[in-house]
Amino acid sequence: MEPNASNSMQPDHCLEITPMEVHKVVPPPHRSTIQKLKSRLKETFFPDDPLRQFKGQPLGKKWILAAQYFFPILQWGPNYSFKLFKSDIVSGLTIASLAIPQGISYAKLASLPPIVGLYSSFVPPLVYAVLGSSRDLAVGPVSIASLILGSMLKQEVSPTNDPLLFLQLAFSSTFFAGLFQASLGFLRLGFIIDFLSKATLIGFMAGAAIIVSLQQLKSLLGITHFTKQMELVPVLSSVFHNTKEWSWQTVLMGFCFLVFLLLARHVSMKKPKLFWVSAGAPLASVILSTILVFAFKAQRHGISVIGKLQEGLNPPSWNMLHFHGSYLGLVVKTGLVTGIISLTEGIAVGRTFAALKNYQVDGNKEMMAIGLMNVIGSSTSCYVTTGAFSRSAVNHNAGAKTAVSNIIMSVTVMVTLLFLMPLFQYTPNVVLGAIIVTAVIGLIDIPAACQIWKIDKFDFVVMLCAFFGVIFVSVQDGLAIAVGISIFKILLQVTRPKTVVLGNIPGTDIFRNLHHYKEAMRIPGFLILSIEAPINFANTTYLKERILRWIDEYETEEDTKRQSSIHFLILDLSAVSSIDTSGVSLLKDLKKALENTGAEAST
Repeated sequence: MEPNASNSMQPDHCLEITPMEVHKVVPPPHRSTIQKLKSRLKETFFPDDPLRQFKGQPLGKKWILAAQYFFPILQWGPNYSFKLFKSDIVSGLTIASLAIPQGISYAKLASLPPIVGLYSSFVPPLVYAVLGSSRDLAVGPVSIASLILGSMLKQEVSPTNDPLLFLQLAFSSTFFAGLFQASLGFLRLGFIIDFLSKATLIGFMAGAAIIVSLQQLKSLLGITHFTKQMELVPVLSSVFHNTKEWSWQTVLMGFCFLVFLLLARHVSMKKPKLFWVSAGAPLASVILSTILVFAFKAQRHGISVIGKLQEGLNPPSWNMLHFHGSYLGLVVKTGLVTGIISLTEGIAVGRTFAALKNYQVDGNKEMMAIGLMNVIGSSTSCYVTTGAFSRSAVNHNAGAKTAVSNIIMSVTVMVTLLFLMPLFQYTPNVVLGAIIVTAVIGLIDIPAACQIWKIDKFDFVVMLCAFFGVIFVSVQDGLAIAVGISIFKILLQVTRPKTVVLGNIPGTDIFRNLHHYKEAMRIPGFLILSIEAPINFANTTYLKERILRWIDEYETEEDTKRQSSIHFLILDLSAVSSIDTSGVSLLKDLKKALENTGAEAST
């Protein structure tokens, strides 16, 4: 409708209206309901369109492409050269020097026999080399998954009173973790792990790093009677209530090696070309400490050692998997949580280094590769493994070109399992604790936390909830709290979409947010609103109430200034990506409401 005429209206500025071309909106081509559904499902589950490479290819070529899709090694393997092998063998030996002490340490963190950590550094890298698509990912046990696995299983089973059952449950949890990971990739449901936002992961990783470090006080102080709980208060209480058990010999050795490892890490961070310093420091610490313990018989003076380890390759363990009984719910829950965490870490690490080298990593293929790696690992005495950031960073800096570096690392671990196991008999537990602390301290990312504070305060709250939930409640509950708050944030964004008032920038036909552009000015008689979200049944009630409130506020403000009232309401829907039937009803209701006030609505 036309605006009411008013000769006394004095606009603050004149808006020159130039003739504009009118372009008729043409309806989209007609598609049947089946075609629309097919298109929607394709965009939801197959956004990368993996079948496009098969179009127009002969049958034989399609079989080759299919084999290369499921086994990426067939894609780069035929072009592999001796020049690439020289780079891969250097990087493979380098990460092996890091993987061996870390494997032993992380197995103890999961309350598993140390030998299982080495088993898990042998078979999984071989599987990933065949199925994985990342050139830089170095797979093996990781600290966070080890912590979660051990803490969740210890809630119902004691690793000291019933070590065999605990080991069986660990392998069963690994099987279900792999099954869940592979299913996500096969069913194209990888977007589920996106609910773990960056803020959630930063808070969770920092909290878990502190919990892991506190657990190492048992080894670093030589305490024998240590709490089985993981939270901050019980651990500190246990430490200070057992001061009589502190061993000065253990404390001295732990302090010296911890300082050495932290200095090596600092040198490599300052000068990336010296990556080999931090990569070789853990193995050097193990060798040196083992020699010292053996030479001075330190195990007789309060320094605990690993003890004799079993020689030989991975024994089969498929007969140890639990698929029924009272512990089935426990292993499924543990597998689900550890599977999500390890999968998120592995894919994030793979994508990070792929971006540095300008190549693509297929997330769904990675899920299937990591999942099958864990399924096979559970049948060969391995527990949950994934791509570790520390080992992958060393692998990248050492010049790895292909996944052959994982094969080299695996062969090195195999040699260790066959011939070098007696050498670890006198390795002190305190050094393994120092190695773990040095590895997890890098998970505390303070600069990233500061950046989140500057960008989004709500994300910062989510990060703090994850952090404090982990250190004061439990690892899995802290993660669940953070994910719940993140989902609540998404629901808020859906049900409370942002609406802003637009104003004209003088001398142009550009309209911008009045709160962001000081020079933008209202047009008398016009209320221009921008809706910056899809309009659907979840937010139509809020939008109607908010728009009517915008109108009331405009009328009140104009009455105060004794200027013209609203004559036109213009809705800018350029940021609205979709609108459902409830949204259409909203526009009709708004038009009726405005007609009763004598104004006109336009979109």
